[in-house]
Amino acid sequence: MGTRIQNLANNFTTAGIVKAAAINDASVSGITSIPAGVGGALTLLSTQTASASASIEFTSGIDSTYDSYVFKFINIHPQTDRDEFQFNLSTDGGSNYNVVKTTTFFYAFHAEDDSFTTLTYASGNDLAQSSSDQLIGHNIDNDNDSNLSGNLTLFNPSSTTYVKHFIGVSNYMYDANTSNPYIAGYGNTTSAVNAIRFQFASGNIDDGIIKMYGVS
Repeated sequence: MGTRIQNLANNFTTAGIVKAAAINDASVSGITSIPAGVGGALTLLSTQTASASASIEFTSGIDSTYDSYVFKFINIHPQTDRDEFQFNLSTDGGSNYNVVKTTTFFYAFHAEDDSFTTLTYASGNDLAQSSSDQLIGHNIDNDNDSNLSGNLTLFNPSSTTYVKHFIGVSNYMYDANTSNPYIAGYGNTTSAVNAIRFQFASGNIDDGIIKMYGVS
């Protein structure tokens, strides 16, 4: 027993911190199952790449297989300068994108030259029982190096009992500033949501990738 305690003690520094050498692949080789409550693995279901695209739509794969879905935006570049990236939901497979939504929107903002910073609730960018598209990011530059990246999580879209909550965060460049919006809200419908559309308000999605994951 004394030898085992000594071996265990050798894996810690005098400050009680685990040494790097004590962490290796063998340390988890004996795990045969994951305890209940440990999860959140992402399964890639679909990838769409824009090329002067009017919109990107996911009209299949959103079903009762997963309780939540994550959409990752990677380098979304607008054709039109100062454009607005937005989304809407559908209950009829994408024939109509008109789910009524109530949402909230705030953002952090910081200039490259450190001349201005803010953390602001932007009431003009949220919705109150509206079927309009929900803003994800606004005033996005179309400079060659400008783009938006982020993610949106849609919870339990196939429920026919509850409204459909979503939470999103993104970051993009705006006139040599970084803008970091946060959105949240719900689609006020008890019908199953089975499609989602992403687009800019006035121009095409010039370039970019959106990936859809199921969360297990």
